[in-house]
Amino acid sequence: MSLRLRLTILYSALTGGILLIFGVLVYFLVNVLLVTQIDNTIIETYSDLLKNWRVSSTGSIAPGLMPDLNLTTNVSYQVWDRHGRLSFSSPNLGMFTKPLDPLGIQSRISIYHDSYPTVGHLRVLTIPLEAGDRPIGILQVAASMAVVDVARSAMLEIIAIIAAASMAVAAAASWFAIEQALSPLSAVTETALQISRADDLSQRIPNPGSKHDETGRFIAAFNETLERLEQIFTSQQRFLADVSHELRTPLTVIKGNVDLMRRMKQVDEESLDTIEDESDRLTRLVGNLLLEAQAESGKLPLYFAPVELDTLLLDVFKEMRILARDRVNIKLTEIDQIIVNGDRDRLKQVLINLVSNAIKYTPKGGDVYLSLGKVGENARLIVRDTGQGIAVEDLPHIFERFFRAEKSRTRSKTSGFGLGLSISYWIINHHGGHIEVDSAENKGTTFCIFLPILKPPELPSTD
Repeated sequence: MSLRLRLTILYSALTGGILLIFGVLVYFLVNVLLVTQIDNTIIETYSDLLKNWRVSSTGSIAPGLMPDLNLTTNVSYQVWDRHGRLSFSSPNLGMFTKPLDPLGIQSRISIYHDSYPTVGHLRVLTIPLEAGDRPIGILQVAASMAVVDVARSAMLEIIAIIAAASMAVAAAASWFAIEQALSPLSAVTETALQISRADDLSQRIPNPGSKHDETGRFIAAFNETLERLEQIFTSQQRFLADVSHELRTPLTVIKGNVDLMRRMKQVDEESLDTIEDESDRLTRLVGNLLLEAQAESGKLPLYFAPVELDTLLLDVFKEMRILARDRVNIKLTEIDQIIVNGDRDRLKQVLINLVSNAIKYTPKGGDVYLSLGKVGENARLIVRDTGQGIAVEDLPHIFERFFRAEKSRTRSKTSGFGLGLSISYWIINHHGGHIEVDSAENKGTTFCIFLPILKPPELPSTD
């Protein structure tokens, strides 16, 4: 059963239920009013009778002393003596000699009761008659309930007809109103099916209605999800292509050198060195890919503790001078004593990656400058080189996976895979900091790392 049909049935049932409850209340209210009116008529008749009747010396009611009463054909009465014999009755009863209410006549108290003798449905008031303390008979005054019964039947028919008609109108109105309300959801379903069939995540769902109601917000959220999925899908495709490319190059070199040694039928040291270099590249690639996957899934552990950035920078400075040897001059221009809260090994990994890149892409005889200082409440680490720089159009993409500015940085067998900066960006981000880069072709590149300084704990007051 469709949602549209379920909602239509629900709204129709609610409408019918409300009308039925209202109709039942009206029915009982009108019924009470009509019965009350009948009872009042009976009481008025009883009062008139008692005003005009007289009791004889023998203890019986003398009908001869009773004046003519203006009784309607709907009201009648009977008088029974104390021996259970009918003394007299109203003229409109004709030859009817049975009790108007056989059950009520046996009662010792005044009582109202609905009776169904041969003359029709009656509302009967039975009253014991007494003279002093002596019972002298029983009076039964009855009013016909025919009008009330007709009114009841008519009311029930009207309530049923109105409820049925209202439910039909509510069902029709709900059907069309729900169709209008759910039509955007049909568009969502159709778009989702088209995307599923065509694998086209570029499609978006138009939102002809309000963007602030539930449907509009749902469509907006669905479109945002599609956009995010498209970005992830595109990134995944690019990632697979880049990984395939990176794997193909070393594997081709390894295979070529193996084939060469097979043809030469002897071990070639140069070929073995090349195979070893490419195997190391593959090992680094797999390690970096694993690290990147852990970072993106949030499973890369970070162990936070106070870190002395000046000590860390000095360690990196000493290690990188050995790596650079005499090819590049590494200089420490400024250093301050700063403590941050972070993972020392990961922060060192970031610095080594940035300094290694600076050394790699700085020509022989060039300079790499390191510095550490304070800017407001942040520590600022700077790695600046005098290399070839990065093109302006490449700067927005340098922190993307597998991105290398090939125009400005010539690739060699020692080139990276474009994963280092992406991992570094993730690490600094999860330390509450950020990285800025400034570069100009043929003038060099500057990376600035900003990290929040660890505030010392407040000392307790001595007052």
